[in-house]
Amino acid sequence: MVNVRQVIFSLLASHPPLQVPIHEPPSQSHDLKSIAIVGAGSAGLAMLKTLFDLPESTRSTWKIVLFEERHSLGGIWLPDPSPAPPPEIPETPLYPLLRTNTPVPSMTYPGFLFPPGTPLYPSHEHIEAYHRRYASHYNLTSHIALNHTITETSWAGNADAGHWNVTYVDARGATRHENFNHLIVATGNNHFPRIPTWPGQTEWLANTPQNHPKREILHSAWYRGPKRYSGLRVLIVGGGSSGRDTAAQIKPLAAKTYISLRHQPDPSTGPSPEGVYLKADISHFTSNAVVFKDGTSSVVDVVLLGTGYEMRKPFLDKGGVLVTDRSAHSNESYPGKLVTNTQYIFPLHQHILSLSSSYPLNALAFIGLPSFIANCPSDIAQSLYVTHAILNEHLLPSRSDLLRDLAEHEQRLRRDGYDPYSIGHRLPPGTSSDYQDNLVSYLKEQGAIPDDGKKYVEEWRRDILSYGYLRRGWQRIESLGTQDEWLEGVETEEQWAKLMERVNRWQQEWESEQGIPFARDWDLAG
Repeated sequence: MVNVRQVIFSLLASHPPLQVPIHEPPSQSHDLKSIAIVGAGSAGLAMLKTLFDLPESTRSTWKIVLFEERHSLGGIWLPDPSPAPPPEIPETPLYPLLRTNTPVPSMTYPGFLFPPGTPLYPSHEHIEAYHRRYASHYNLTSHIALNHTITETSWAGNADAGHWNVTYVDARGATRHENFNHLIVATGNNHFPRIPTWPGQTEWLANTPQNHPKREILHSAWYRGPKRYSGLRVLIVGGGSSGRDTAAQIKPLAAKTYISLRHQPDPSTGPSPEGVYLKADISHFTSNAVVFKDGTSSVVDVVLLGTGYEMRKPFLDKGGVLVTDRSAHSNESYPGKLVTNTQYIFPLHQHILSLSSSYPLNALAFIGLPSFIANCPSDIAQSLYVTHAILNEHLLPSRSDLLRDLAEHEQRLRRDGYDPYSIGHRLPPGTSSDYQDNLVSYLKEQGAIPDDGKKYVEEWRRDILSYGYLRRGWQRIESLGTQDEWLEGVETEEQWAKLMERVNRWQQEWESEQGIPFARDWDLAG
């Protein structure tokens, strides 16, 4: 399959990496630049790889360091099997029984495939190994400083020039300071649990009946398996992927399993796990029960929160780079500043570049903020955008123009029924491919990369978004024990694409024959 990846990226995982063709301004080709990347998950690896795809003649004088606070790379996919209890936050919310809720071909970096025989929806071990293999294949590991924790960053300079003062603790526990021109934040979005509270919960927690396990309210960030819930009555709050997955795991062992949903589920998005009881949003607690907003109540032993995560970056907070204000709901809240209301970081151009007036447009970037999108290809598209903004500071329009564009974008979202300050960086359904295409298309229009007339997101990736039977089809294949037969000979992107098309069609025909009403998979990306 021939597409834009063959111009920008390596064609196959077994091939040596290709350098990104660029049209660089001659006066900037050998400028000294120093770049700090924070986080060695999928976003940080994409950024590091894209920078090193530049010709050696361009980056020979550049200092590029990726800081990772953990002992290895992989981000959220690197296990933390025995996290300390609250309030200490786990290194990752990953739990041992986790499997992907999207097919792995959609999760690949362009041109770098999963090994033949990988299940279509594998366990997390496959994803962790994929990232390690990616870093090793492209010789990225020597540029990753493991066990290095960024504690504070601050800007010294003005809107036109300056540098970042970066403070970090190294692998030996020593506090160090370095200066960088550019700071790229790739720390992921699933670290700080969002923990709501309700009236009466303190009294409920203190009123555990005799001869019962102690009542608890626990965020799913600390969930590591269903065994501890055996024989208990469990209420899961939130109908996202983590909430529904934990419900399906807990249900066979629990005495009773409930899911509390803020909104009534859309039947077109699929059924809840069989045997799980749907409840309305929580109103309050009494000493003995949970009361819901529809007036019903349930007696439970444990409340497990699948309520998501806060958009926080403490090392930016500490240096005064980022203002955290939960009530902030407008770009006018703190003029000229970068703000998070813990749901949305603003103002950002394309969810990437900070529009704060304190430093140059290309000085601070975020990779990996958008959700409802396939991370690895999106991370590469964003990384290309940042790389060329660093390479050529004149690539972008003025800050005022970009602020105006952002205001118009937010207004369009409101007209479509979305509050950008509430949905944060979640992309509206059906827009993820266009978002990536627009980033790469702009670079082509500016002459930063060659224009081959093709879209960045390949057609087979777009097709996946319409495969409403794919996940159920693969589950049925695994129940029949025939997955090896389906996977035989599947090695190239084209073969993976055909496999997904066949599985989706096979399941659709079977459900039609069985008279099963269509129910779209809940976790299909938009």
